[in-house]
Amino acid sequence: MTEPEMHWVESSNIEKIGYEAETQDLYVGFKSGPPIYIYEGVPQSTYDELMSSPSKGSYLSREIKPTYHFRTQ
Repeated sequence: MTEPEMHWVESSNIEKIGYEAETQDLYVGFKSGPPIYIYEGVPQSTYDELMSSPSKGSYLSREIKPTYHFRTQ
């Protein structure tokens, strides 16, 4: 499986974020290195809110981690 286009973001702990709309998979790469975390079933609207959030890490911790299952790549 190949990851979608990844976008570099300004964050103290997140390096890059990608999204696959067809599968609703959210890909998150952390500055600490591999693996890539893939959060499953994330709606496009949640991805859009994450990308527009002034604090990507806080949004991820508050809205995504407690709600969506993840796997690693």
